[in-house]
Amino acid sequence: MIEPAEAALGNHNSHRGSYDKPVISQKFINMDILTIASQKGGAGKTTLSAHLAVEAERTGAGPGAVVDIDPQGSLADWWNQRAAETPLFAAVDVARLAEHMTALQRQGVNLVVIDTPPALLDTIRAAIAVADLVFIPARPSPHDLRAVGVVVEMAEDLRKPFCFVVNGATPRTTIALEAVQALAQHGPVAPVIVHQRIDFAASMIDGRTAGEVNPRSRSAAEIGDLWQYVRTQLRQYK
Repeated sequence: MIEPAEAALGNHNSHRGSYDKPVISQKFINMDILTIASQKGGAGKTTLSAHLAVEAERTGAGPGAVVDIDPQGSLADWWNQRAAETPLFAAVDVARLAEHMTALQRQGVNLVVIDTPPALLDTIRAAIAVADLVFIPARPSPHDLRAVGVVVEMAEDLRKPFCFVVNGATPRTTIALEAVQALAQHGPVAPVIVHQRIDFAASMIDGRTAGEVNPRSRSAAEIGDLWQYVRTQLRQYK
């Protein structure tokens, strides 16, 4: 029985929340928390959250849980369509996010992936405050690259490590490499570029991932390599 103060695993009806209190930066010793954040919509946060959480489970980094604090609830919708029992879903109140993370740690969760909304800066800041690593996706466009600054400032203010990933790149173009170079001026960049492919979006429709639909696909390989990089970064900062 999960106490009311704890995160409700598997409950999809209370994943929305708001935040209006000062943030206290916090760290959890026995559990990794990956916050995927971008001020801009359309950066691919939800798709990356789902894919990295599933890949983490596949490679033995679980038990894992996903947390959706975006009022749109896209990650929760994906999880509701999912047939597999993992990763878990944790419904939280953003105002008590640190309490919920403590509850998940007590329940034996090893990894939490938090999907954040665009624009809601207080909510993003709350998710960064509990993170071990802030993962900032950016599409290779000038507007997207300019938008990363706000999240970087939050992470630095809260003394949280962060890294970028170029997401949604068009295959066989140079603009993605140029984006890597631009982002590298502000912080670490994942050595894996995630490309725009139909199987990423198509797999999300029925609660799966590209790797579950076709384990030998290029998309699956990119996510596999990306998770190994993220896992290395998480170990580095623990």
